[in-house]
Formats: sequence, structure tokens, C-alpha cells
Amino acid sequence: MTITVRFAPSPTGRLHVGNARVALINWLFAKQAGGKFILRIDDTDLERSKKEHEDAIEADLTWLGLVWDEKANQSARMKIYDEAADRLRAMGRLYACYETPEELDYKRKRQLARGQPPVYDRAALTLSESDRAKLEEEGRRPHWRFKLEESDVQWNDLVRGPCHYHASHLSDPVLIRADGTALYTLPSVVDDAEMAVTHVIRGEDHVTNTAAQIQLFQALGATPPGFAHLPLLVGADGQGLSKRLGSLSLGELREGGTEAMALNSLLAHLGSSDAITAFQDLPSLVTGFDIGHFSRATPRFDPLELAHLNAKLLHELPFAVARPRLEALGIKADEIFWNAVRGNLAKLADAAEWWKVCRAEVEPVIEDQDFAATAAGVLPAEPWSVDTWKSWTQAVQAASQRKGRELFHPLRLALTGRGDGPELKTLLPLIGRDRVLARLEGKRA
Repeated sequence: MTITVRFAPSPTGRLHVGNARVALINWLFAKQAGGKFILRIDDTDLERSKKEHEDAIEADLTWLGLVWDEKANQSARMKIYDEAADRLRAMGRLYACYETPEELDYKRKRQLARGQPPVYDRAALTLSESDRAKLEEEGRRPHWRFKLEESDVQWNDLVRGPCHYHASHLSDPVLIRADGTALYTLPSVVDDAEMAVTHVIRGEDHVTNTAAQIQLFQALGATPPGFAHLPLLVGADGQGLSKRLGSLSLGELREGGTEAMALNSLLAHLGSSDAITAFQDLPSLVTGFDIGHFSRATPRFDPLELAHLNAKLLHELPFAVARPRLEALGIKADEIFWNAVRGNLAKLADAAEWWKVCRAEVEPVIEDQDFAATAAGVLPAEPWSVDTWKSWTQAVQAASQRKGRELFHPLRLALTGRGDGPELKTLLPLIGRDRVLARLEGKRA
């Protein structure tokens, strides 16, 4: 059996970190088993689904490196869903209901007031042919519910362990809207069956749907897949992310300088017993992945932890990998420059600022002109190496009688215009004597 999973976003907006976590875990689960990862665009809501969102979803997954083995759009498969609905009608498992949303809401409120679960009462099954004809004459069009068998539905969840729901405690789910379009459940089950999906890995907000979906698989003559329901992410403060996901969209994270592998490294193990550490590539993540390591505990997504991983990845990034990306930023650097600055980068774009320090004009900050003149007076001749900084500052110390911060901080401000940054022993040869001399004289150079 080929392990097959699917990631099935609706193209109604941008992917956020919660979506990315589900997509990544599906991808890792499949690849760890040598299986297949399907991208299925759940675009049956034709009014809200947008092509630009679908394109953005593909771009986000590509950025993360989550290449799909197969892609499908539900909007191109409507006939298949209609045929499945007809089969269910013929079995007596799909029945017409005529209640309005207001009537259903009233029923639910009355049940809750009586201390009863708000389960649909199947009143539609008692309607006679004449009752239905009268309702349709009034202009009502039916929605269609799947009739659940009153049995205990069990499955062994890969995250939650043994689960069961008695169908008598559940409402018969609506599969077809009054306008004839299919709701999420029917297309999802039909596609999972036809695409031979072996495992459905998703958020725990879907767990209550699972019993009904298992019965629907069985009614359609298909073997239900395995299920894994992951706890939903919350923020570092323990509060839900639902109101803040706009700022955690993959597009915004990417534009803000987040490394794809920093996000992958965090999301792959967040909520599991595995230590969160920086991985340079996806194959390294695949090797140690085990869905059995995830727990039911609520995972916390901390942007500061992501920033830490982002910096760590850049600090360890080999020059061969960084080079084309630096060139895309207009930086024609060599390995010496990269090794000099990478330890101070929070995001790759920061390298442009240090390239400017080494190869373009900088506004020097001169705290003491006499001290700067003294330092300039003992500036050694080129060629320079990483040892030049030590020999020069020793000469400056002897000439000025300064040491420690009083010696080094003014020199850093004068040479870089900044109070911190990479070691000056590595920057000094990259800046060059002419620029150093000019900056010590207070000139923009």
C-alpha cells in the first residue's frame, strides 16, 4: 500500500502558519514512508474561491519546499459528487429537508433550553409526499442530509489515540445545499476515496466530523482512511491565533525575511516530544520524523522562537547556498565577506547593510575628533589581513592611552556608523585603507 495524504486548502485567502503546519506534517508523513502528497484545492465555494488565492497557495507551498506529487481542483469534479449524491439517495441515506435557517436555529435554542443536545430531530423524514409538494409550492427548495446509522463509530487516531462517537449524539450532516451545491463533507469523502488517500491528517477542529465521515465512506463502499487530529496552534501567550493570523500569513513572513527552513524547523516539531532545532533542508527533517511523537497538548507558536531559528540558520548557511541569494540582492560578495557578516544576520537582507559598510558610502560617527586623528595617524599601510585590527588598535592604545570600550567603541562608530556588528578584525580588510582613513576624518566614504 502506498501511503497517500492530501493537503486540501480552500482558495479563499492566504495560507497562515496553522495551515503550513498541517501541510508540512502531511508532507513529512508521506515522504518518510516513501508515499504521495496530493494538493487538492477545495474550491466548491465558487463565489468565495479566487484564482489569485490558489496561485498564492502554490507559491507558499513551493517556498516551503512542499512539492506535491499530484494536484486536483474540486471545481472540476462536480459531476462526480452529483453521482455520489444520487447513489446515496437511491440507498435512502440522503434525504430532503425543508427547514429554513431560522427554523433550525429556533429548534436548537429550544433543545438547549430543555438541556437537550442540539441534534437534528429528523422531522423531514416524517413528511408525506403532499407535505413536500406543498412546501415546494411555497418556493422552498430542499437541502439534503446524510442519514447516520445509530451505531458507535470508532477509530484509532494517530495523535489522540482510541476515539469513538455514538452517531445518535450527532446531527445528520447536510451534504447538499438548497441551491444544489455540495458542502465540504461530500466532496472531501468522495475525493479521499477516489484518490486512495490512506491517512487524513488535519486540525482537531475536524474531529467531531470524523464519525459522520467514516459512515459516509462506508455508505459509498470505500474503506475509511486512518485519521490524525493535531491540536490547534495558540500564541506564545496561550491565546488563540484566530484573530491574529493575518500577520502570520506565509506571504508576510516570507516578505519579512523569514527563512523557509526556519519555519519548517519550528512547525515540524512544535507540539511533539522532539527538540526544536534548526534544520538546513527538508530531507534532514524527513529522516527523524514520527507522527507518533505528537501529543494532545496545545502547541504555542512564538515569533521570537522563529526569529531565533531564522538567525541560527543564517549563521550556519554555507556560502555556496548563500551566494545566489546574495547576488539577487545585488551583493557580489566572496566567502570572506559572508563568513565575516553571517554571524550577525537576523535575516538575509541584513547582509546588504554590511555590504554597504564594506563597499559603499557610510556616514561616520565621530565622538572625539582628536582621538580619530590619533587613530588615523597610526593607520598601517596595506596589505591588510585579519591581524591588522589587533596591531592597529595596539598602536592606537599606545598613542592615546585608551583601552577597552573607550578605545574600541569610537573606532567602530567611525568605521561603520554603528555601535555593534561583526568583528572589526574581519571587516577592516574588506573596508580598505582609503575608506577607513576618510571615515576617521569624518568624511562620508
